[in-house]
Amino acid sequence: MPLSKKIDRLFTAFSAHISSAVGQPAAFVIAVGIVVLWALSGPAFGFSDTWQLVINTGTTIVTFLMVFLIQNSQNRDAAAMQAKLDELLRALQEAREEFIGIEHLPDTVIEKIRASLEEEVGVETGKQGTADESVERLIERT
Repeated sequence: MPLSKKIDRLFTAFSAHISSAVGQPAAFVIAVGIVVLWALSGPAFGFSDTWQLVINTGTTIVTFLMVFLIQNSQNRDAAAMQAKLDELLRALQEAREEFIGIEHLPDTVIEKIRASLEEEVGVETGKQGTADESVERLIERT
């Protein structure tokens, strides 16, 4: 297996594990505990610039690294969801298969397709029209 694939697999596994771990309540409690300990240590360090720099540097580094891990996780989730939707479009007889892969089109084209679909079903265009119609249909089912 090429080195790039090994690195990709390792990064994917690492980011999935970290994303899962930091999304747990215990991770939040630990983060709050660190901030509380840092704040309580202020008097011992005379609320010095170095004391402030510790929390600033720590949070900046963690935030910077988490952006990449969370983005990787979101990209993977979105790709998996898109593959599932594409399979549904492919499998259903009435579905229009030309919608498979539209996520690769520019945003402006996707917006035109969405507006066209809303017009086709007689819904007010825009997000509000879609939401109102969806909620009305859901209420009618109950």
